[in-house]
Amino acid sequence: MHVAIIGNGVAGVSAALRLRRRQPDWRITLISGESDYHYSRPALMYIFMGHMRFEDTKPFDDGLWERERIERVRAWVTRVDTGARRIEFAGQLPPLPYDALLLATGSEPNRFGWPGQDLDGVQSLYGLYDLDLLYRNVRRARRAVIVGGGLIGIELAEMLHARGLEVTMLVRERAFWDVVLPDEEAQMVSRLIERSGIDLRLETELAEITGGADGHVTGVVTNHGERIACELVGLTVGVHPNVHLAKASDVPVGRGVLVDRALRTQVDGVWAAGDCAEIVTGGERNLIQQVWYTARQQGRAAADSICGDAVAYEPGIWFNSAKFLDLEYQTYGHVPRTGAEGPGEHSVFWAHDDDRHALRIVCRDDAVVGFNALGIRLRHVECERFIREGATLAQVLARLDEFAFDPEFFPRYTGAIRAALGREVAA
Repeated sequence: MHVAIIGNGVAGVSAALRLRRRQPDWRITLISGESDYHYSRPALMYIFMGHMRFEDTKPFDDGLWERERIERVRAWVTRVDTGARRIEFAGQLPPLPYDALLLATGSEPNRFGWPGQDLDGVQSLYGLYDLDLLYRNVRRARRAVIVGGGLIGIELAEMLHARGLEVTMLVRERAFWDVVLPDEEAQMVSRLIERSGIDLRLETELAEITGGADGHVTGVVTNHGERIACELVGLTVGVHPNVHLAKASDVPVGRGVLVDRALRTQVDGVWAAGDCAEIVTGGERNLIQQVWYTARQQGRAAADSICGDAVAYEPGIWFNSAKFLDLEYQTYGHVPRTGAEGPGEHSVFWAHDDDRHALRIVCRDDAVVGFNALGIRLRHVECERFIREGATLAQVLARLDEFAFDPEFFPRYTGAIRAALGREVAA
């Protein structure tokens, strides 16, 4: 049995390692045109800022793949002949036959047809090629404009600000990332960005990117008609599933590569997992998940499915973590943005006067369903357990010291949180 995996990101690598554990004698081939070895995409900013080397971003030593007998092919795939079950490559590499195929092609940055978006000096931040391009673009830049206010946008803004560039962020929302964050958290992060010296323009959108005679960007024009001079533009307005290869190979797609709960596509012998997959749920909206831990879970589930198990991928309790500049953020379970609360949902919120520490606990009727933490670290396993068991707010507050933790000698805020939110319980 030969399993070929296109894409060596989290989903592809997780599938390869799971397959090897379960099937010691199968042939496994991992294919990527981008890099020889799997690396951590979120660590790109730390390479640029000088905090890490590229080799430090690889979760596994290079010798692992030979020890696990996982073949690696560094090449770009142009098409999959799903009838003949063979993979076709750019260049002189001969086609590669397979018995089972996993598409783990990830996602790609959004672009919305703005005038000037293809000028030199305009780029996204997704992979190694973007990092290489950023090193070149930053050499001639004194000012940068970042379009979009999500997690990648704030990372790119921090990277360039740390290099001494003047940075302007164009964010169409009323506060930073308020399409995800409740109002209080969104406003807190907005104030943090402004205090850092980054020029945050709220309720502002990109209308046009202007360029000079040499084809390099010279500035942007906003939807308010304002012109902002710059030599570098970062487009960070989200991502979408990378379905180019699936389309070229006649594998059915919607927003992503269409798969069932077992990660099987509608083509025999082909599976898809990770950012590129769109799981058909039978409900109003199919499921697309684009964070690292869901890619890992989907890769493992796809491997089990390829092995013949009757699996049904379940994402479990949602979680994510990030940093807004130097402010840590964690979220667990269901935390709706302001105005999107469902029936019976309400939340309690505490914030310190320093504007750098906050905790939100979301309840549905009497059961806790979600947590948001800014500047405070929560234990993952405890948050999940509270949500899974339907703990009450009073039960959570009683155990606050057990699941809220910070490094030694850091101030602790659990007493103040318990006192403030305990009044909500009494009320």
